Amino acid sequence: MKKYFEFEKHGTTYRREFIGGMTTFLAMAYILVVNPLTLTLDGIPDLPDAMRMDYGAVFVATALAAAIGSIIMGLLGKYPIALAPGMGLNAFFAYSVVLGSGAPWQHALAAVFISSVFFLLLTISGLREKIINAIPVELKHAVGAGIGLFITFIGLKNAGIIVNNDATLVGLGHLGAGNTLLAIFGLVVTVIMMTRKINGAVFYGMVLTVIAGMIFNLIKAPEQVVGAVPSLEPTFGTLFSAFGDPSFYTTTMLGMILTFLFVDFFDNAGTLVAVANQAGMMKDNKLPRAGRALFADSIASMIGSIFGTSTVTSYIESSAGVASGARTGFASLVTAGFFLLSLFFFPVLSVVTSAVTAPALIIVGVLMVSSLKNIDWNRFEIAVPAFLTIITMPLSFSIATGIAAGFIFYPITMLVKGRTKEIHPIMYIFFIIFILYFAFLTE
Repeated sequence: MKKYFEFEKHGTTYRREFIGGMTTFLAMAYILVVNPLTLTLDGIPDLPDAMRMDYGAVFVATALAAAIGSIIMGLLGKYPIALAPGMGLNAFFAYSVVLGSGAPWQHALAAVFISSVFFLLLTISGLREKIINAIPVELKHAVGAGIGLFITFIGLKNAGIIVNNDATLVGLGHLGAGNTLLAIFGLVVTVIMMTRKINGAVFYGMVLTVIAGMIFNLIKAPEQVVGAVPSLEPTFGTLFSAFGDPSFYTTTMLGMILTFLFVDFFDNAGTLVAVANQAGMMKDNKLPRAGRALFADSIASMIGSIFGTSTVTSYIESSAGVASGARTGFASLVTAGFFLLSLFFFPVLSVVTSAVTAPALIIVGVLMVSSLKNIDWNRFEIAVPAFLTIITMPLSFSIATGIAAGFIFYPITMLVKGRTKEIHPIMYIFFIIFILYFAFLTE
């Protein structure tokens, strides 16, 4: 193991890698609860059972996809980067594809599978870099910030802090309600720990919120700590039923597939560069074994969709592990081991409510909107498409719509400004695709 992962070259030890891998797990363990609650549309009342995925099955799919993805990344990419179903992508899956367009969740899983296959082919062919390079950096940052606002909006809604208002669309909720107070407590606690730079602050914040909820009878105490692993049968392989359903083949679903693909592009590229740079692995501003790392992501997403979860992606929380000493892929194997171990703690995790996970969503949103600083707001031709991308996501409750708005206005403003040479030909293709996306959105 030492030789394979080049411990001497990276100046690391088994102890440092173990601590780093464990720290990464604690920093991202919230996904074990947030993802099942998101994909089952827990915060949405009065939905037909057919629209909700099975909570236990999604929990298992989340843990297995995270473990397998992290193992592939560790062994093949040799990076201290863990993978799991991505925040933002799971929200798009649940709220835009299933709830927004009314598509069956089996169709959404099929869309994830297809986008992952495309991602794999683009990675192998080398086209992935060309497509990413064609998209202006400002729009990439705008997409990240927009998703952050979207996730925060979902968190505020799930907490009951923001509610429906017939007169103004949205308004302030009843802050004295039990679950809302619990969510506010969790947010305050998590913010304090994040400010103090405590590793795993989001996870610890959820634990303290659960304890407070039990003390005040807002959360039912689990009957046992360790229990049997839930069945994966309700979701395993169900995506393949979509391919025999004619209603799956629509322009709307094509737009969904492209959105899964684009957002996964941005998530991985940004995370890989950020974590590798922090770990001192960048060589001449290039990422060694980048193809292997992206291969790990695409394979993990394909497997995850078959199990029954949304797109799997690299996690920026891996930076917490790097800060604790992780330097090689062995740390990713340690993180994977903890995800596998978590399968047996379903009884404890299953009592967590949306009020407990709401602070995590809000905090993740705060972290994602930091990319706003990288946008040149002084250039109106850049500011317009970036702003429309960002603001449209939460207001339309759709990540896809936000991306489409920005990608349509970018060529328009740049052409009018006379900066035609700066527009990559691929952006014109996106322009046409998203015009068609809006034209046939109701199909």
